[in-house]
Amino acid sequence: MAMNPVTAKWQTHLLWTMLLLYVLARVCQLYADRLPALLIVILHVVPPAVFAAVHGSILYRVRGMLAFTTFCVGVAGLCESLSLRTGFPFGHYYFTNVMGPKILNVPILLILAYLGIGYCSWVLSLLILGYRNKPLVGVRVVALPMLASFIMLAWDLSMEPDWATVDRAWIWRDGGSFYGVPISNFLGWYLTAYLFYQAFALYCRARPVQPPPTSRSYWRAPILFYGICAFGNLLLLRLPMAPPVVMDATGKPWITMDILRTDALMSLLVMGPMALLAWLRLREKESDPNEAHQVSVVRTMQPE
Repeated sequence: MAMNPVTAKWQTHLLWTMLLLYVLARVCQLYADRLPALLIVILHVVPPAVFAAVHGSILYRVRGMLAFTTFCVGVAGLCESLSLRTGFPFGHYYFTNVMGPKILNVPILLILAYLGIGYCSWVLSLLILGYRNKPLVGVRVVALPMLASFIMLAWDLSMEPDWATVDRAWIWRDGGSFYGVPISNFLGWYLTAYLFYQAFALYCRARPVQPPPTSRSYWRAPILFYGICAFGNLLLLRLPMAPPVVMDATGKPWITMDILRTDALMSLLVMGPMALLAWLRLREKESDPNEAHQVSVVRTMQPE
């Protein structure tokens, strides 16, 4: 029988340090007129990525987290690069210099941004569906990626118009009906997330199920990360230096406060419930007296 993984003290300290740094990143938005834009972007991207790497290496071991990172970063980079050249799957756009250095016209920090929230969305899905100690077989192999993709799409819905139309970190060449963002972007986001989640689900199906960590704080941390991301978006309502009206690439004007209020609404009504549902599902498991007896190593019938 495999033993439950134990979270080392340095790992616990690092996880919560990254969480606090992410809180700092959201607060820094209020001082966008005084702080370098690239610093704010780095604080938004790097702590979640480091958090994912540490948290995931405990849950899936280092090899499993390397697989998740490879699928996530690889598919995201490929889809972003493809869309820049062809318009598929997101639409026609280009990046400005707001997000820093690029490789093949794609900002490095943008690709890294997929990893942090992408991993947290996966963990929330595990908790909501009750799969954290169950083998990924049958319908679970598809259900988990589908839900995780929706949870990650909620993140994009809550911040895309701000980053694109207000902050102009990237420009949609033909504008779009969602405050200057085309609907194709969100379809592309779901497809991109689904592809790398599905690849990882198939990877997990061919591996034995490892007993999950039993620490409550370990499982609460990614929920808090996603929740802080959601409620941190409410601070956008006090975004400094934002002009009252912004224009997309086609010259169509948009009222800035309409954009920011919509972002806040998406955060409250879509992202918030996902975090709350995962938290409540976790509490149900913690109160289940049989939970301790459900953790076992299960091999699938798939050949190695």
